[in-house]
This record gives sequence, structure tokens and C-alpha cells, in this order.
Amino acid sequence: MGQAEAERDESLKLRQIADKITEAPSEAGRDEAAKLRQIADEIADGPTQYEIIKTCYGFLSTKIVLSAVELDLFTELASEPMTKEQLEEQLGLHPRCSADYLDSLVALGYLRREDGVYRNDPVVDKVLDASKTEHYIGGALEWANEHQYQTFGELTETLKTGEPQSGYMDEDEMFDELYEDEDQADAFTSGMAGLTSRVANYIAESFEWEEYESVCDVGSAKGMVPVTVAEKNEHLKATAFDLPELKPISEEFISKRGMDDRVSFHPGDAFEDDLPRHDVFVLGRILHDFGLEKKKELIRSTYEAMPDDGALLIYGSLIDNDRRENVVGLMTSLYVMVDSEKGYDYTPKECQKWLQEIGFSEIEVRDIPGPETMVVAQK
Repeated sequence: MGQAEAERDESLKLRQIADKITEAPSEAGRDEAAKLRQIADEIADGPTQYEIIKTCYGFLSTKIVLSAVELDLFTELASEPMTKEQLEEQLGLHPRCSADYLDSLVALGYLRREDGVYRNDPVVDKVLDASKTEHYIGGALEWANEHQYQTFGELTETLKTGEPQSGYMDEDEMFDELYEDEDQADAFTSGMAGLTSRVANYIAESFEWEEYESVCDVGSAKGMVPVTVAEKNEHLKATAFDLPELKPISEEFISKRGMDDRVSFHPGDAFEDDLPRHDVFVLGRILHDFGLEKKKELIRSTYEAMPDDGALLIYGSLIDNDRRENVVGLMTSLYVMVDSEKGYDYTPKECQKWLQEIGFSEIEVRDIPGPETMVVAQK
């Protein structure tokens, strides 16, 4: 019996006991029954009233944090702690709002306040200070604030029509806008690099790289995965494959990490250009952008570009096979549907089926710490 089923069973037993106690005529008996029902509600699988309210008003905390990123609040506080008055002057905050706004960030755990002086929480200081470029994830959050937050607000329309609400005709148009400005592209890819660093380390340390000599990450953005894998496996040659617009950004990142000798950038469009031959290919958080036929086309392209003993690593917030547990995967899939014409997320079981159809033989599903999953396929 799973944990959720056990909790529901325990809740049911408590309710049955409460029903029996209620039959007693005494006021004490009725009070005891009420307490048991309250406990049953708390351990039941469904949400409590408080959890329903917290979820439905979650957009408030989301926007509070995204506005802090937009204001460069965390970057400013990383340089030095400040009082409310100093932050008002530095960030242009209005006195009517500043106290409640800053203290909301304290209550959410993003800031700390001592004797009227605000400073970042240590984790926030690491990942939301723009000067700490290796770990900064704010670029992705800036894109979320400017584009994703408003787009997902149109979820109901997509649920009724099945049509995207982003205004883009296809995925190419979205990336054209995203990458047309180099500063915007740099900010976004820096954020994606920060979001990917944990997964990149897992892949670099857990996969059987000693059996291979080369790896190519398709849709690599700055190149966090190939750089990290090469850093931790000195015998490997690695390639970052992405659109030509990202060439200067990726090559600068590779150079700053001192990996020019073993990591290179290969410009191209995976649906129009042949992939360069490599032993291992990585498809990370990319398949969900496309419909089924393009998903299979991309997988097939990697299959044809690898040797007979090659391997493919697919990772992302895959939906669990029972479609009950990985809420991140399910919600990400809904966002992709609102944002793209045909994209959606998928389960490991669905992914395994596609891989088998294309010709991969040995397929293994591996859990990555957190909400993500990796599917490993051997040719």
C-alpha cells in the first residue's frame, strides 16, 4: 500500500470512530468526535481548506518574487544590507508599499530583517544575485515575469479551445523573438544555465561516461551540460548544439570555464540540419516543446547520428506514469500547451514506446533528485 493510500485508510478509520463516538449523548463525546474528524481531514489525501486558499492565491507570492527580480532587489542587497528607506531610494519604491512589500519577502523566506536592516537569505543570495553569474537563475525568471506569467493567465481559453495563447504561430517564432536581442538572449540562457547546473552535475557524475568518447547536447543554450560533463570526465569531447544566434554567448561561456580545448559550439537547426556524429546525445527539456511527430523526428535524428553502441539521455519534468504525483511535470505540460501550438509533456512509459519504435534496445528510467526524470536509451 502506498503512502497516499495508507493515509486515506487511516483517515477513514478515524471518521468511523468519530461516527461511533457521536452516537454518545455527552457533550464531551461530541467534542472528541469533532477533534477526530479534524485530524482525519488533515491526514486525508485531499487538500485542506487552507491548502485550497493557499494554492488559489499563490499568484500573489509568485508576483512578489518576480517583481523583486525585476527590481534587482536581491542583487542590490547582495552588495550590502539596507534599511527600508535606503531600498526606497535605491529601487524607487513608494513609501506606501515598501514596508509591506519587503516584509512579505521576509515572511516568504527570501529576505531576513534584523533591527530594521534587510539582507538576502543565503540561498537567495547565491542564485538571485546577478553578479554571481555561475549560479544566477534570474534570467529565466525575468522571462517568466515578462512573458510566461501573463501567458499562463489565459489557461482557461486554452482549456476550452486547445489553442495556444502566446501569440506565436510556432516554436521558431518564439525563439526568434527571444534571441533577437543579444542581451535578452544572454539573460535567458544564463537563467537556464543556473536552472540546469544541478541536473548537469547529476548527469556528469552518474552516467557511465567511461564507455564513451564524445557527447552532444541538442538545444544546449549556453552549454551548461556539455561543459559540466567534460569538466568531470577529462577523456570526453563535448559539443553544444543550438541555433546560430547563440554561438557568441555559448562560446564565451565555454571559454570562461576554460573548456575551449574539449567543448565546442555547433550552430544548427535540429529539424533542418544533420546532427554531428557523437557517441552520446542529450535531449534536455526540449521534447516537450513539440508535437508527437517532431518529438519522434528529433529522437530519430540522434539515433541516426550515433554509432551502433551509442546512447541517448532524455531528461525533464516528465509526468509520472500514474499521472498522480509529479505536479511540476503536469503543470509544466499545461504551460507548454498554453505557450505552443502542439507541445506537451509526457510520461517515461510514453517515451520508452517512442524509443522502441525508433530502434533503441535497452531503455532505463532513472530518477533525478527533485521533480525531474532521465530516460537512458542504448542503441
